[in-house]
Amino acid sequence: MLFSRVYYGLTVLIASVSATPTIRRHVSSISPRTPPTPLPAADFSTAITASVPRTKAKRFLIQALRESQAAQAGSNFTTVVGGSDFDEEYLTNVTFGEQDFLLIVDTGSSDTWAPQIGFSCFDLSNNSVPQSQCAFGTSGFDINASSTFVTLPDTNFNIEYGDGEFLTGTVGFDTVTVGGMVVPNQELGIVTNAAWEGDGFDTGLMGLASPNLTSVFEGTDPGADEFPQTQIPYNPVFYSAVQQGVVSNPFFSVALDRGSFAAENSPDLDQNLGFIAFGGIAPVNITDTAITVPVQGYNAATFLPENASSVTYFYYTVDVESMSFTGNEKVFGTTNNIILDTGTTLDYVPTEVADAFAAAFDPPAMKDDDDGIYVVVCSATVPEFTVNIGGTTFTVDPADNLLPLGVTDDEGNDLCATGTFDGGPAEEGNIFILGDTFLHNVVVTFNIETDEVTLTQRAPYTNGGGGVGVQRRSPSSLRRRRL
Repeated sequence: MLFSRVYYGLTVLIASVSATPTIRRHVSSISPRTPPTPLPAADFSTAITASVPRTKAKRFLIQALRESQAAQAGSNFTTVVGGSDFDEEYLTNVTFGEQDFLLIVDTGSSDTWAPQIGFSCFDLSNNSVPQSQCAFGTSGFDINASSTFVTLPDTNFNIEYGDGEFLTGTVGFDTVTVGGMVVPNQELGIVTNAAWEGDGFDTGLMGLASPNLTSVFEGTDPGADEFPQTQIPYNPVFYSAVQQGVVSNPFFSVALDRGSFAAENSPDLDQNLGFIAFGGIAPVNITDTAITVPVQGYNAATFLPENASSVTYFYYTVDVESMSFTGNEKVFGTTNNIILDTGTTLDYVPTEVADAFAAAFDPPAMKDDDDGIYVVVCSATVPEFTVNIGGTTFTVDPADNLLPLGVTDDEGNDLCATGTFDGGPAEEGNIFILGDTFLHNVVVTFNIETDEVTLTQRAPYTNGGGGVGVQRRSPSSLRRRRL
């Protein structure tokens, strides 16, 4: 198929999960260290908001972003973020030239893109369908209405995601503004062909991972694209900001709040779901529990993690020493690297960990083999899950391990899925992800200059109760990843 030839980024990883992948774990030779205290306030920060769209998710964008709370951390580039798709995705407001869009915030990919006005929409089988079926939040980016847009000739944008969505188009440069941070001449994907299962709110995505995952290729024929042979890597938005001296420090920070059950039953944006901060730490309450660990590098030729003198960075991948939970007598050591990814709703952990954790619910969560999820009554008592990274233990609030499914059992009890899923056996070659279930409980600060991440345990918080939601569709539609 024309649009299925380019698989990289987490597309590669997630495709591999279902096919018994071969990525091996290599413990980093760089020792974990205690981060400086306190981390500096951000230069810029922006809001994360969320939405809970109607079933068909065919709504126009609602401009309901919360005002920036930069005052909490001085003169920052900080903005509030939130979620859409039943709080499954986190969004923030991003401006291309003079045009505003809500974009998905994703640390598991690198490209920033939006559809061009007049784009063609396809279903996941590559059949042409009406534009409305792609369910973007706006009609798209009008490049002719931007006084600062410049086309990059003889190139194409081409990406396919792990859930089957694909996008192709052209490439250009424009001024990108997010949370008060202005990045001139930023390279962007301008989508002209899209297979996208939107929510009626997002109009694209802002990727924050390595330049090595970017999706621009030589020539104008997507069918001729080969990764990495014809790839033309470029600086994602934050890398450009650092290179241009827009921020004081070469790191950005993400704090994702869990959504509430009440918000998940509302058709409006869920507006108060955390921050993304550029140049410093996100302005939320934190504890003294913190550790700085290296990002795992990969062998670019084999796509396997390794500790050689020369490695390539793709994802924000860290070594996890162990996992456990309340009442458990066994500490589960992991044998694989784990990716920190805001674009994944759930945590995907080794099978023996997921099975034991589900059994520790009261009453126990039962595995639905058809859909690959653990189902439990929403009134269940949930153990506190823990993750040890760099010798420091981080806790996951029980509220984050109950995800409402919007269905009831024969006795009328509301049913939930656990937020910690089976990612496959803990054997050489498997891949795991710490997604939003874990990330609701920490602030993660990504240093792109030193290739390190600092994890800081958040102080307990509440925003109405309940864990982050997922789409109230059939359980099989729970997304492993957006990207």
